[in-house]
Amino acid sequence: MMPIGIDYTAAVRQGAGIGRYTRGLIRALAELDQETPYVLFSAGRDPDPRPWPANFSPRALPLSDRHLAILWQKLRLPLPVEWFTGPLDLFHSPDFVLPPVRRARTVLTIHDLSFLRHPECFSPPLLRYLLNAVPRSVERADLVLADSENTRDDLIEMLGVPQERIRVVYAGVEPEFAPRPEAEVAAARQRYGIRRPYLLGLGTLQPRKNFVRLIEAYRLLRQERGIPHQLVIGGGRGWLYEPILEAIEVYGLQEDVRLIGFVDDADLPALYTGAEVFAFPSLYEGFGIPLLEAMACGTPVVASSASSLPEVAGEAALLVSPTSSEALAEALWRALDDGALRETLRARGFQQCHQFTWRASAQRLLACYDELTGREGQRPESG
Repeated sequence: MMPIGIDYTAAVRQGAGIGRYTRGLIRALAELDQETPYVLFSAGRDPDPRPWPANFSPRALPLSDRHLAILWQKLRLPLPVEWFTGPLDLFHSPDFVLPPVRRARTVLTIHDLSFLRHPECFSPPLLRYLLNAVPRSVERADLVLADSENTRDDLIEMLGVPQERIRVVYAGVEPEFAPRPEAEVAAARQRYGIRRPYLLGLGTLQPRKNFVRLIEAYRLLRQERGIPHQLVIGGGRGWLYEPILEAIEVYGLQEDVRLIGFVDDADLPALYTGAEVFAFPSLYEGFGIPLLEAMACGTPVVASSASSLPEVAGEAALLVSPTSSEALAEALWRALDDGALRETLRARGFQQCHQFTWRASAQRLLACYDELTGREGQRPESG
């Protein structure tokens, strides 16, 4: 059997979002399947310093991901990925676009179609790239993987993908996400300059994450409810983030809203644990991993009712319209003020997050691979 190739670049280069999804899923696959040969390639740097099973062959490409995007997606040079990986039975791209292939079957993961649903949230160059590269890749893929039923429905509606070509492979939560002792919480707060009590938001600073409305809701809570909490927003700067900075300045909240930048994975469980409420008001998400991470740490969640988030949150979060700062403020106040509700959300959150595991997702992924390589039904049952 020839190997299965997987583009591991996002896992190496992106700390959050698609990077976390790819790391969690492929690491779980490596634990699940130690028989099939795999080639993991990453552009410009080695794929993950941790050891891999013997059937996984990490390989660094000499070109950066930017150069490969130019060659494969902008110039559309017919340079097959097998030139770098060797012959493949199957190639999987977990990050929206496919390179040229020689003979391999192809699997493509589409995390969301936010660039079609909310084009105003993207810079013009990025939007042009996505509008050109993603539909073309989707059309070429033998199988398209979606993070959620919501993304699957968007693929059918907006790109006309036949339902039989789509499979849903959810994200999961690492076991490290669990309530942390107070000493760890205090140490993490000190590292990031956070005072207690605090509300927590998390995500790359970009319009889709809806942080301007979160700041507006926080301002209302301070004015109308007199809350003493700090608002902490963790995440690196993405694109079109200037309105976030402007909102903080216009409302005079420089001392009360803390933008702490990208948060190291090791610190996330403690920061979730220490927060009174986790706010996730995104306009659109393909899945929403931070929502489940917060639940796993025992933190009450207030989230947007848009896109996939109701599917992921179930009844374990307060869901509100992402377009209303007032509704968001009211939901945050309920989560802060009602002790019985907080305990209910905590209990439901623990139950909900345990429904999403990387192992279960890896089993679904392996079934997709087997379907295309002809090994469907040939593997022994795994526990």
